[in-house]
Amino acid sequence: MVWYTLRRCIGALITLFFVAAVIFAGTELLPGDVATALLGRDATPKRLAQVRAQLHLDRPVGERYWEWFRGFVVGEWGYSLARPTQAIAPLLGERLWNTLWLALIAASVGIPVSILLGVVAGIHRNHVPDVVISVISLVGMSLPEFVIGSLLMLVFGVMWAILPAITIAPPNASFGQLWPSMILPATTLIIVMVAYILRMVRSSVIEVLQSEYVQMAYLKGMPLPQVIWRYAIPTALLPSINAIALTVAWLIGGVVVVETVFNYPGIGRLMTAAVGDRDLPLVQAVGIVGAAFYIGVNLCADIATLWLTPRLRTQYW
Repeated sequence: MVWYTLRRCIGALITLFFVAAVIFAGTELLPGDVATALLGRDATPKRLAQVRAQLHLDRPVGERYWEWFRGFVVGEWGYSLARPTQAIAPLLGERLWNTLWLALIAASVGIPVSILLGVVAGIHRNHVPDVVISVISLVGMSLPEFVIGSLLMLVFGVMWAILPAITIAPPNASFGQLWPSMILPATTLIIVMVAYILRMVRSSVIEVLQSEYVQMAYLKGMPLPQVIWRYAIPTALLPSINAIALTVAWLIGGVVVVETVFNYPGIGRLMTAAVGDRDLPLVQAVGIVGAAFYIGVNLCADIATLWLTPRLRTQYW
């Protein structure tokens, strides 16, 4: 078990290294020139050469990538091109905390609701509760995030005017200042993640309820609630761990649309601003942080699945 966990951690680090290479190569292959974009009308050959030397753009690509990745590992992320006096690490950390708060609220509400609705739908298969929950989940899966967010904004922010339609608080605002502005973006994320997770939970519950050991528990006279809570739910949740992990990872990497719709000062909003400013160091930093979080969440899900599944756990003893 220890060796398996160590091997998975090493594999995650190798994956992050190659993902970082793809991110770096992708930003390097973007059309245009960073030095030209920074200088604008003042882009003379002499000034272009000076700026390229300052940004180390005149060095080989492999050498620049290694220096960039090493700097990321040790926390030296450099400075933003659009904000030359602003270090990337504190700027990104400030926005990352805002996104983490939003993701934490969405996950703490969405995951229990998803499990509850999935279990109810699985128990009442092909009956009214299952049909209603399935229709709602299909609607949530079919509508894009910006449509759901726009509808919530229209109803609760404009028509009823009980919640802020957009965020006007600065990025360095406290949790108490941001809290009212988190409700609509978090609700949008909850609707999307519930629609996906409950489908997986429902399928797992149906499969478990048809298994032989559950049927044997019925034959022994065990009441239905006890069968569900003691056997069905723990077993059904194991295949859903990876689906939940992927959804949680998406909360960090896939909130760009939601944060843009609500003008929420998170990492997704920072990414769109950095792309618009052609701030390549900031784009690279946001990309690799999102990739690291995604890989880390999936690593935790794999290890948790192994530890919680006796059949898999015995293979590594």
